Amino acid sequence: MRRDLTQAEWPHRAGLTALTAALGAAKIRWVGGAVRDGLLGVEVHDVDCATVLMPAEVIDCCARAGIRTVPTGIEHGTVTAILADGPVEITTLRRDVATDGRRATIAFARDWAEDAARRDFTINALYAHPETLEIADYFGGLDDLAARRVRFIGDARERIAEDHLRILRYYRFQARFGAALDAEAEAACAELAHTLKGLSRERVAAELLTLLALPDPHATLERMRGHGVLGVILPEAYAAQLAALARLIAQESAQAIAPDPVRRLAALLPPSPDVAETVAARLRLPKTQRARLIGAAER
Repeated sequence: MRRDLTQAEWPHRAGLTALTAALGAAKIRWVGGAVRDGLLGVEVHDVDCATVLMPAEVIDCCARAGIRTVPTGIEHGTVTAILADGPVEITTLRRDVATDGRRATIAFARDWAEDAARRDFTINALYAHPETLEIADYFGGLDDLAARRVRFIGDARERIAEDHLRILRYYRFQARFGAALDAEAEAACAELAHTLKGLSRERVAAELLTLLALPDPHATLERMRGHGVLGVILPEAYAAQLAALARLIAQESAQAIAPDPVRRLAALLPPSPDVAETVAARLRLPKTQRARLIGAAER
């Protein structure tokens, strides 16, 4: 793992350099997945930017620099800059005022550490200065990343209470990066698994399919079943279905077949078109994915 981003390609992209000039290096930081993946030496596609500027100031600064913006989530402080290198989400520093497990009421902030404190995992709360590329690490994220440990910021139960989807995000990140399991995170996810019932089906489906698209999510899904999480989001996935998924993953690996999350979801279900149709409806899958899932059950 790298300890800085000086050898990473993405911070030197022309579009990001232009954005830095437009907004001012002292007023922005690259944050989140791009910083995390850059330190791991993983190819970076999406870049997020945090700023002390208000959304209207971001729009004005970009306009004066000839950079087009779209107010994609301006009520939450997010403006998207359209760059030649790809879009960049620019979000004003925030703090949570109130949460209900699904959405947060936020207030704008001026403190980088306060913004970091509202994020989910330590490895996602790393901020990089756009010019010096110095990393600001407020919660030990660098050490966790080096250990491949996914750890909630502060109290795991509090972070989950703020957004119940963080349970599924924890398992997804753990399946992707994890080596060392965090006991507090594991216990909190098991204890609060029932809160997943209140989430929108589309959000659950998106997380589940993203997890299934990873190279080998089988061990993580086994833990999710043991923790009672899989029983909430996919009660049809019994031990026999998890064993079927393990065989499918082994077959894909042996034949160099790319992971297909819908095919893997089908492996997690009993071979019944009725069951597949029920699951597709419950997860509100798009028509194409629904047809593929049902078709796989019919074969």
